[in-house]
Amino acid sequence: MANRKAVQDAEVAEKTLEKGLLMVHTGTGKGKSTAAFGLALRMLGNNRRVGIVQFIKGAWSTGEQPALAVFGDRVVWRTMGEGFTWETQDLKRDIAAAEAAWQKALDLMADETIGLVVLDELNIALRYDYLDLEAVLGAFKARRPDLHVVVTGRNAKPGLIEAADLVTEMTLVKHHFKAGVKAQSGIEF
Repeated sequence: MANRKAVQDAEVAEKTLEKGLLMVHTGTGKGKSTAAFGLALRMLGNNRRVGIVQFIKGAWSTGEQPALAVFGDRVVWRTMGEGFTWETQDLKRDIAAAEAAWQKALDLMADETIGLVVLDELNIALRYDYLDLEAVLGAFKARRPDLHVVVTGRNAKPGLIEAADLVTEMTLVKHHFKAGVKAQSGIEF
């Protein structure tokens, strides 16, 4: 183990770059948003402010929002979606909601007091072309150097994956919903 420690210590010592990361949580498995909210808690624990924009979610109340509300103005939370795309059935309204959410995301990314911006379900808005991928990537590239951004949602576009510093794909192995278990408070929302 001493040899392993020496190798590990040497590898850690060569990493000297510090920068804001663009992170993507995607895939068919559960836990993409949950992981992003875990990062929000970690950031708050390090005395940094967090901005959160939910792009698609909106019809359901989720447990994360009241839990993070205890941090007061250290968290800026905007739920701007109108529910899952199969619920709304109004393309123009969905596009307008995504555009408004993206404008709020740009405002939060410009706020120098915020260390992390969570863009929950942005991948869905990009998947359905509610927003222009190149414009989104341009904004990410132009963001200030110390800002961390995490994007969640299934089906991340290849251009976003290429631009990201970290991509995690949640893989579905087994889900209780397939066995007839409904979405439950504290687990799904």
